[in-house]
Amino acid sequence: MNENLAARLRCHVEHLAGTIGERNVFHPHALKAAADYLTATWQTLGLAVKRQEYLAKGVVSANLEVTLPGQERPEEILLLGAHYDSVQGSPGANDNASGVAVLLELTRLLKTFPLPRSVRLVAFANEEPPFFFTSKQGSFQYAKEARARGDPIRLMISLETMGYYCDTLGCQRYPPLFRFFYPSRGDFIALVSNLKYRRQLRRLAEAFRAACDFPAEQAAVFSWIPGVAWSDHLSFWRQGYPAVMVTDTAFYRYPWYHLPGDTPDKLDYPRLAKVAQGLAGAVCRLAKEGL
Repeated sequence: MNENLAARLRCHVEHLAGTIGERNVFHPHALKAAADYLTATWQTLGLAVKRQEYLAKGVVSANLEVTLPGQERPEEILLLGAHYDSVQGSPGANDNASGVAVLLELTRLLKTFPLPRSVRLVAFANEEPPFFFTSKQGSFQYAKEARARGDPIRLMISLETMGYYCDTLGCQRYPPLFRFFYPSRGDFIALVSNLKYRRQLRRLAEAFRAACDFPAEQAAVFSWIPGVAWSDHLSFWRQGYPAVMVTDTAFYRYPWYHLPGDTPDKLDYPRLAKVAQGLAGAVCRLAKEGL
């Protein structure tokens, strides 16, 4: 199972960051090609894809959504999201083709389970600068409309830069003082939230550890610490939704963060597959038990 899953994850990353490459509004044909790939992949799974279109720097950008409806409490939503654009000058294999690949494979895995609560999976446009922290960020557009509709999102999970792992002492860096409490090896996946949503973070961490034995570290900390709010979960915090980030810690570990060297060969697909399986199990448990 892990070998097949790892191969599919590699295929997604190689297509997005290799075949397509840099994808953003400054390369609009590539951004569209990425959206088309996600749409086609979800459609092969028999799912209808909803598009939320808007203009960013004159380019039509689209958030893409599919839903696995709950069988008992379909009105309650667990939302998984990942941005599919890459920063200017980078093919974006780890940031964030890795998160998108996991999003696609979680869809495939979760389709096989009965889900009491609904699971919504969303691919966001325009997370990277110059749109981050602005109203043109795809997740800002999405979260704002979700709040206007009154969508009962019980938890949003942001899949961000997930595929790089290192085993040497000191390869994992941190903000000041964190190194006294967390491992010096970057062989774990990190689950991160602000202080307000530490309860939901704890529930996700418990569910993840119950589903697999892959090393996981959790941190509920101040949102102003560099990196803690640097993904699409921030847009949901701003709308009052509980949200957490799942990440390999990005620039605290990954040497090619936002650089031309962020290529598919840098990622550890077997370990990424274990993380994806753990998340699938965790989401199933949360969909059953609630938050």
